[in-house]
Amino acid sequence: MPSTTPQMTNQLPSPRVTIVVVPRERFSCAQRSLESVLAHTQLPYRLVYVDGNSPAPVRDYLKQQADAHGFELLRTEQYLYPNQARNLGLAQVETDYVVFLDNDVIVSPNWLTALLNCAEETGAAVVGPLMCQYEPIHEVVHFAGGETHIWTDKTGRRRLREKMYDQGKRVADVRDRLQRTQTELAEFHCVLVRRSIFEQLGPLDGAMLNTKEHLDFCLSVRELGDTVYFEPDSIVTYVPGPPLQWSDLHYYMLRWSDAWTFASLKHLQTKWNLAEDGYFQTKYKKLQKGWRRRGTIIGPFVRKLTFGLGSGKLESLLVKPERLLNQTLTTRHAKHQPTEQPSMKVASPDLVSSSANR
Repeated sequence: MPSTTPQMTNQLPSPRVTIVVVPRERFSCAQRSLESVLAHTQLPYRLVYVDGNSPAPVRDYLKQQADAHGFELLRTEQYLYPNQARNLGLAQVETDYVVFLDNDVIVSPNWLTALLNCAEETGAAVVGPLMCQYEPIHEVVHFAGGETHIWTDKTGRRRLREKMYDQGKRVADVRDRLQRTQTELAEFHCVLVRRSIFEQLGPLDGAMLNTKEHLDFCLSVRELGDTVYFEPDSIVTYVPGPPLQWSDLHYYMLRWSDAWTFASLKHLQTKWNLAEDGYFQTKYKKLQKGWRRRGTIIGPFVRKLTFGLGSGKLESLLVKPERLLNQTLTTRHAKHQPTEQPSMKVASPDLVSSSANR
């Protein structure tokens, strides 16, 4: 007689979350970030890794890890705008939720479970973690919720409000008072999003090339009447840093190019019909001074030349040639882009590895 004993399986429940990892500004933190995800993600999940033209050692490492752990690796032989990379990953998502994660973020135990629990228990469309910054990891707050909304002043101008809570404070000093709460803002360093929201919004805005795309997205979500939550039980740290390796330099300069930043700010202003007030004027002035690349590329280079002494005068002399180089890199990259704005269809990455869900 045939056995009536039920067949037992060791299969895990189907994952409800897909993690989409994308390059942020460099590749030298990619291994450490990925290892933290593999070590500290307890829930069943699917992983889609978008590799936008990483240098050969990182490319080979990611291929080895994709083969070993069974995740999908999408590689392009060109550098990607952040939303361009996210949309490539998003096109592969079939689960209820997607997490966008930058490749310089280190996660902690329970990070994904806490984000998913918050979304399930509150009905939130978007959930952001307690985001820390710098090293040692998980010690200094970068973002603990915030504000972004449009208000109208007495003259009828539409103006943008942006504020990040508790930035720069030590986690140990604020942790006891932090609690799950509805907020107005979450950051793309790490954010969980209910996939169905994209059925209403479409893909992420490809004209937001490199900055303030999280503001644009959260404004769009809340305009639909959906909610954004902050969940402090999920703790992650993004590890910013200058492009210390030569292989990081090209992408870093492109990622924070003057042209991409200016175009993003102008698009945000036009899209939301915002006044070109002090908010934008301040950012344009900082952009004209090349503040980011001066602080992360020119300054360290000058200090190395002067044996650690530094020289403001020499830094100033190098600003103009660096900006000309930046313009050249941006123009060269644009020639290899489609004429349409970046979107989910803008690149055709080769599928390096496709395996079963973790």
